[in-house]
Amino acid sequence: MAQKLFLDALIGRDDFEVEDQSHSSQGPHKTTLSYADFEIPGFFFSSLRKPDFQRETNEWDAEKVKDLVKSFLDGDLVPAIILWKYADSYTFVIDGAHRISAISAWVNDDYGGGRVSRKFFDNAIPEQQLDIAKKAREIINRDIGAYKDFKDALYEPDSAAEHVKKRLKSFGTRALQLQWVDGDSKKAESSFFKINQSSTPISDTEIAILEARRKPSGLCSRAILRGGQGYKYWSVFEASLADKIQKEAGIINALIFKPELLTSIKTLDLPVGGKNHASNSLSMVFELVKLLGVNNTEEDTTTLKALIKIKKSMQRINDIHPSSLGLHPAVYIYSRSGNFRVSAFMQQLYSLRSFQTIKN
Repeated sequence: MAQKLFLDALIGRDDFEVEDQSHSSQGPHKTTLSYADFEIPGFFFSSLRKPDFQRETNEWDAEKVKDLVKSFLDGDLVPAIILWKYADSYTFVIDGAHRISAISAWVNDDYGGGRVSRKFFDNAIPEQQLDIAKKAREIINRDIGAYKDFKDALYEPDSAAEHVKKRLKSFGTRALQLQWVDGDSKKAESSFFKINQSSTPISDTEIAILEARRKPSGLCSRAILRGGQGYKYWSVFEASLADKIQKEAGIINALIFKPELLTSIKTLDLPVGGKNHASNSLSMVFELVKLLGVNNTEEDTTTLKALIKIKKSMQRINDIHPSSLGLHPAVYIYSRSGNFRVSAFMQQLYSLRSFQTIKN
């Protein structure tokens, strides 16, 4: 199975709901994106955002990124990027986040472990993610050449590799086409879901997470998955509370996904939650949060209380905490062949919840 790249850091994320939704910005828009537009920092990328309800940009592997960049370089057909902007605010990506991120990854030499990603995740990037990014860089630099190779060839064309020389004459003419959605944010949001449902369908769980993105279950799930790093959906809270949420999420993430699961398995020191596989793990964590009875109210303090409750539950399974039952994952969660079993993990949580209900 191809390993997916973590490209979520390359395009910022922001709240899609605005007070003035009566009109989008007027006047002429850009119609294309050239290479310079993908450089970070840059004027275009500084104003570009993904809506806060959009899924993480982590569905493409190295080969798909390479094919997209190659198509771009060779002038092959690449579907237009669809954007929306309202007056005096950010430009939002309605469709094309993976395409933009793929080319930006190449231009900025960041496939999930570079300068932009490290800043986004506060340097808390799993070794697995760094390894995937390194392999992607090797594949793309070998078959296409690094973006830096093309820029260097402008000064020293004779010393450039043949596959770089071949594309150099048309390099400056390549561009991605842009389309713009007219109307208010409700129309833009509707366009987003219509487009994404018709291409890569959004699962029922993903829809539930998007709908709960401002509620404790959604906030807890996203905070836990990334250990409090990445885009901070809870930053709308008061600073000290947001810091506590981030700290608790980091502890829970470690309780579930540490030590990092490596294959092939050569130790019994295993994480109770298997590998942290982005979208797949998000679904698992969301089910975990719901199973442990997180109440979806709008009170910000509920998010912190929910995280503390989840932390106590995870400590009960297998931890050095005095309350731990010592349910070793190798015995209770993994199969004989060493495969992580989501159903077995969830069964331990279900049993734990039942035990706590009886106790109370």
